[in-house]
Amino acid sequence: MHKNIKKFLPLAVFVGIFATIWATGLHQYVSFQKVAEYQTDLENYVNANFIYALLIFIALYMTATAFSLPGASILSLLGGLLFGGIVGGFAIVVAATSGAIILFSIASTSFGDILRQKAGKWMEKIAAEFNDGAASYLLFLRLVPLFPFFVVNLAPALLGARLWTFAWTTFIGIIPATFAFSFVGAGIGSILASENEKYQQCLSDGSNNCTFEVSATEFFSRELLIGLAVMGCMALIPIIYKKIKARKTPVSGE
Repeated sequence: MHKNIKKFLPLAVFVGIFATIWATGLHQYVSFQKVAEYQTDLENYVNANFIYALLIFIALYMTATAFSLPGASILSLLGGLLFGGIVGGFAIVVAATSGAIILFSIASTSFGDILRQKAGKWMEKIAAEFNDGAASYLLFLRLVPLFPFFVVNLAPALLGARLWTFAWTTFIGIIPATFAFSFVGAGIGSILASENEKYQQCLSDGSNNCTFEVSATEFFSRELLIGLAVMGCMALIPIIYKKIKARKTPVSGE
């Protein structure tokens, strides 16, 4: 009983905090509209308390990652806006990696083993195939934005990936996209300010159809996504080479 309590306690705490965040609507504060509304206050606070502000931002981003809250792209742009492309990018990499490790660890210890045992042979086969080239697969998943971040955090845990492999591939794999987001974010201050001015003017005119029309997707080009996809495919080269070599190697006894 004590062993089970210790095993599932992190999951219970996670569920409790997750439910509280959604029930109170705290996740709704991560939006371009809120950022634009408090942009001047945020920038003034960062200028006056840079280290504290940076630590708060890292804690906020880590929490958002660990609890799979929406708005990660907005927070990435916000990091660049408030702290600059380099500092903001590095802070996001550290925070996102830490948050991902927390979620991975909870999933691994609480129900990863149980799920694999219940799933049976087919799950064992998938897990063995995945872990045979875990580093390459994880780098591919991190570099290519095909799947939601929280899915890439949970799936390796359920497949029995090693924590160290998960940690370093996450750290390295998210660097290109993270710094791209951060450097873009460093230049969106005037865009947010302009859109907020239009929005506030619309409200003051008494209109009921005021909208804040800024989306994260409009800041990123197709070329950026293609570049990330190419890097992700390069991460699979060791696996492809291994499979080709295995096919060419004659089986013993033939």
